[in-house]
Amino acid sequence: MTKTTFDLIVVGGGPGGYVAAIRGAQLGMSVALVERAELGGICLNWGCIPTKALLHSATVLRACREAAHYGVTGAGEARPDLAAMVARSRKVAGRLGQGVAHLMKKNGVTVFGASAKLAGAGKLALDSGATLSAPHIVLATGARARELPALPVGERIWAYRQALVPADLPKSLLVVGAGAIGAEFASFYRAVGAEVTLIDMTADILPQEDAEISQLARKAFEKQGIRVLTQCAVKASSATATGVKVVLDQQGKQSELEVERVIVAAGIVGNVENLGLERTRVKVEKTHIVTDGLCRTAEPGVYAIGDVAGAPWLAHKASHEAVLCVEAIAGKPAHPIDPLRIPACTYSYPQVASIGMTEARAREHAKQNGGEIRVGKFTFAGNGKAIAMGEDQGLVKTVFDAKTGELLGAHIIHPEASELITGYGVAASLEATEEDLMHTVFAHPTLSETLHESVLSAFGRALHA
Repeated sequence: MTKTTFDLIVVGGGPGGYVAAIRGAQLGMSVALVERAELGGICLNWGCIPTKALLHSATVLRACREAAHYGVTGAGEARPDLAAMVARSRKVAGRLGQGVAHLMKKNGVTVFGASAKLAGAGKLALDSGATLSAPHIVLATGARARELPALPVGERIWAYRQALVPADLPKSLLVVGAGAIGAEFASFYRAVGAEVTLIDMTADILPQEDAEISQLARKAFEKQGIRVLTQCAVKASSATATGVKVVLDQQGKQSELEVERVIVAAGIVGNVENLGLERTRVKVEKTHIVTDGLCRTAEPGVYAIGDVAGAPWLAHKASHEAVLCVEAIAGKPAHPIDPLRIPACTYSYPQVASIGMTEARAREHAKQNGGEIRVGKFTFAGNGKAIAMGEDQGLVKTVFDAKTGELLGAHIIHPEASELITGYGVAASLEATEEDLMHTVFAHPTLSETLHESVLSAFGRALHA
C-alpha cells in the first residue's frame, strides 16, 4: 500500500520543488513530491535548459561562420539545421529530467504524478483520489507565461513552448517583450536567419538592468540586424495568408507590421489557481503568494517558494529558497535571502549579467542616506584573453559605497557574462570590500581580470585602461 503520511510534502517538481524534497530527505524527513507534469518543471523542460541548448547551437553556428578569422578554413558555409537543433535541445532536457527522477529515487522521495490542492490543516487532496497528510506543505507551483488579449497564442502566435519546437524557421518574426526571455529568443532566431523585430513597452530593452548596459545591449542587437523598438506596444493582431499582421503603437504613433510568426514574452503570472488557497489564510497579491523571509505563508504549516512566491523569477532563487525554507522547518539556522545578492543572467548574444543595484538606484540610495558612490568601468578591449578569443566587445561596471567600500552592484555585458558574475556574487556574500577585491590575485590571462580592473577603476587605480 502506498504511503500517504509524511513529514514534508512538496507540490511542484521544478528547481524549487525538487531541491526542497532532496534537502528534506537529507535532513531525515519522510518526503513526498507531487508533480502534475514533468519532473524538473518549466525551467528544465521548457525554459532555462532547452533555451540554452538552442543558444549554444547558435554560438557554434556563429563560430563556424567566423572560423576564417581564427585561421580555420572550410567552415564558413555552415548553415543551421533547425530540426537537429530542436531535437538536441529536447534530448538535453530529457536527460536532465531523467536525472531528477534518479535523484528522487536516490533520496527516498515518494513521487506522485498528480495535481493537488489543500484540503484542510496538513492535508492535500490529489486528483487521483488519494489524500496525503504532512505537518509541512511547501507550494512550489511556479508560473506561466502572461497572456495578452491582442495576441492569442496559437499556430502563428507563440509562447515559449511553441518557440522552442518550431517545425520550420520563420522568415520574419516579432518578439513582444524585451526582457531576458524575449532577448534570448530574438538572439537565437536572428542567428539562424530570421528577420527579427524586438519590441518593449519600456524605454530600454532589458529594463531591469543598468541603463548603460541596456543601451550597449541594444546597440549589439541592432548591429546583428535585430530591429529594436522601445516604448512600443501591440494594439491588435489579425491573421493573414502567410502570417500575422500587428498594429503597433509607439508613443501614440500607430503603424502596421506583417510577420510570419510572433513570440509573446511579456512576463509571467503565478500558478495559484486550483490549490485550495481560498479555504486558507494564504494571501495572494498580483498572482503571487505572499511569504515572509523564511517562505512561510499566513497559513500555519504552508510555505511557498520560487516563482509562485514572487520576484525575482529565477531558478537559482527558487533553489536557494527551497534550502532555507526546509532548513528552517527542520529547526536549522536559516537566513532570509537578500534579493540584492541574487545574480540575474540573460543568455542572449552578448550575454548580460548583474547583481545588486544599478548605478541609478545606487545614486538614489546614497542621496537618501547622505552618502556617495564610486563607479568603476573596464572594457574587454583591454583584456588579453578577450582579444585572443576574438570577443573583446563588452563592459564590466562596478558600483561601490564611497565611504565603506561595500560592493553595491556589478554589471557585465559580454558573451561570457553569466560565468563571470558569480565572482562578484561570492564577494557580495562574503561582504568583501573594495580593498579585499583589489588585493585578490586574479589569474592571467583570464576574462576574470576584467572584474579586478573594474574595481581598480572605481578607485582611480586601473592598470590597463
